Amino acid sequence: MKVLIIGDSGFLGTELVRQATSAGWETAATYCSRPGGIAGVAGASWYRLDLRSAGHIDEVLAAVAPSTVIDATSGGSDWAVTADGSIRVAMAAMRRGCRLVHVSSDAVFSGSRIRYAESCLPDPLTPYGAAKAAAETAVRLLAPTAAVARTSLIIGHGGSRGSVHERLVHALAAGAHDGVLFTDDIRCPVHAEDLASALLELAVSDQAGMFHLAGADALSRHELGILIARRDGLDAARLPAGRRADSLVPGPLDVRLDSGATQERIRTRLRGAGEFLQVQ
Repeated sequence: MKVLIIGDSGFLGTELVRQATSAGWETAATYCSRPGGIAGVAGASWYRLDLRSAGHIDEVLAAVAPSTVIDATSGGSDWAVTADGSIRVAMAAMRRGCRLVHVSSDAVFSGSRIRYAESCLPDPLTPYGAAKAAAETAVRLLAPTAAVARTSLIIGHGGSRGSVHERLVHALAAGAHDGVLFTDDIRCPVHAEDLASALLELAVSDQAGMFHLAGADALSRHELGILIARRDGLDAARLPAGRRADSLVPGPLDVRLDSGATQERIRTRLRGAGEFLQVQ
């Protein structure tokens, strides 16, 4: 297996590289400005990639010659990266006959129906959600054999290399950051290890279509913060709470990815936050 992981500098990309190299896969990964946190690991090679350039994407694919491409890029609301860049990746991968696994997000949904199955169509509220929705829709059209995987908040093991949410919880508990954790903003957090394992499982399969890779538990961001604080020995009482509905922060409230159908198609078990954040 020769895999190209696009977006190594991100939290998920770093875990994908770690698991792929540990499995003995010939692994290449891309970055925009700097390699990810485990640069230099045996069996991995790094390539700078600007997703805004179709020619650059073709150059990297020609140099790596992967059998599989996992697009885990996270360009935020930058349409040129998150939407157009992912579309360019899909077109280049199809031209070269590569297996494609594209990572999408629960941000493609408005929350109007709360629980979302794989068959639900995007109805985003934010620029980031719109860019992700455009990307996944185009990928499914351009690459009908690809696997498109929507996911939710990604959580790790904490520490200096924890996820954005974990670092925010630490900063809030230490009084080093202003803001609140919303009590009405509900998601289905997933552990980075579970998510990466499921994506690599899809990479070696021939399964196509839409998949939901989210955790089994629906929690508010504040409830999730409390679990993180308790796991990491922080004072959960110091975490400020608030309602997104009372703020000026745009975005959906209650979005729960239903991963039941996907879980029946993959071996990787997608644990809930109540399990993977248990105090040891």
